[in-house]
Amino acid sequence: MKILIQNGRVMDPATGRDEMADVAIAAGRIIAIGNVAADFHANRSIDATGCVVAPGLVDLAVRLREPGQEHAGMLESEMAAAVAGGVTSLVCPPDTDPVLDEPGLVDMLKFRAEKLHLARVFPLGALTRGLHGEVLTEMAELTESGCIGFGQAEVPILNTQVLQRALQYAATFGYTVWLRPQDAWLGKGVAASGPLATRLGLAGVPAAAETIALHTLFELMRAVQGKAGTGARVHLCRISSAAGLELVRQAKAEGLPVTCDVSVHNLLLTDVDIGYYDSRLRLQPPVRQQRDRDALRAGLADGSIDALVSDHNPVDSDAKTLPFAEAEPGATAVELLLGLACKWAQQDGLGLMQALTVLTEGPQNVLGASLGTLQASAGKLAVGGVADVCVFDPNRPWMVEASVLRSQGKHTPFGGHELPVSVRATLVGGQLAHWSADADRAVTA
Repeated sequence: MKILIQNGRVMDPATGRDEMADVAIAAGRIIAIGNVAADFHANRSIDATGCVVAPGLVDLAVRLREPGQEHAGMLESEMAAAVAGGVTSLVCPPDTDPVLDEPGLVDMLKFRAEKLHLARVFPLGALTRGLHGEVLTEMAELTESGCIGFGQAEVPILNTQVLQRALQYAATFGYTVWLRPQDAWLGKGVAASGPLATRLGLAGVPAAAETIALHTLFELMRAVQGKAGTGARVHLCRISSAAGLELVRQAKAEGLPVTCDVSVHNLLLTDVDIGYYDSRLRLQPPVRQQRDRDALRAGLADGSIDALVSDHNPVDSDAKTLPFAEAEPGATAVELLLGLACKWAQQDGLGLMQALTVLTEGPQNVLGASLGTLQASAGKLAVGGVADVCVFDPNRPWMVEASVLRSQGKHTPFGGHELPVSVRATLVGGQLAHWSADADRAVTA
């Protein structure tokens, strides 16, 4: 299949490219950006007039809810939602049912995902068997099956000796450990500690739940680095507090091999948005006070935070329409990721390139050497690289409503919000994986 994307504004943070140019695609790869050969005859042309042609987005936190939780979401629905939002590569946590702690389960997930020909799925393997925090998994075998790192999802490891051994093993073989920093005992609440949680009578999660976990983890990283000579790479998932971010900054300045991300919910919302027990705001980690949100926004802008993630976790109505403290945490967000990133950039006076950086170049750098040769060019537009492309209209807003969401989960705290950009078309490996009604008129055979 040969595709020609014409008349678009090509923007790529990885190369700094920002120009009007045509993009030629053949055999799943980009063969030209500008200066398209006169003898290139496309099977299909896409008119991108007024649109931005960007690398496909990379989302580091997307739960597909399969296997085991098909009542909340299925591969078909959640991956369709991903490409509808311009996401062409996604990382899924290991807390499926059963847990991704055996190679056969990873093989099955990847096989099912590849058959759909939608987004690329990069699974995280469980760091410990069953996520119980007691026995390490066979990381080498899981890596051979396609795992790009190892984590615990929302389950902290209580035994610090087990965590230390996991870091030692990961350092020896060059694996990346993905952890959400949260103390197991302080993190049992349902809302951020503060005046609002107290007034509503909700069990609070203090910022110390994050900072205590970070102090422990960084001390273990220093110990492992001292013994092994090289430290274990650690990616911190969904930093939520100003105090936690400051510790991450210090660790990076010290030279510890650590990266981090933040979710769209913590970037744009505060605990005040809970209002009168709105269970759509029942999230992990909880949204915090304005000072935390402002610090996270600044950290994302200055590069202290490496990536913005959707933290997509669809929840069915039976589990969400309950009293706040009893509702299942999670929200649909992968379709909203690009729009919310652009909204943040507009509100903070940042350019469109900055919004794309935290969705493409940033997360791609986090994945780094964990990806194979083909996928290593994901998150960028490079001649000879994989043709994962997002075409979006930066001047066409749309309203977030349950009826228009592709995800099986319809609950999001951004329901009723207007997002400033619309995805027109998404290409994965040079194939059209998503196109809007407007794109239908722009696509010609």
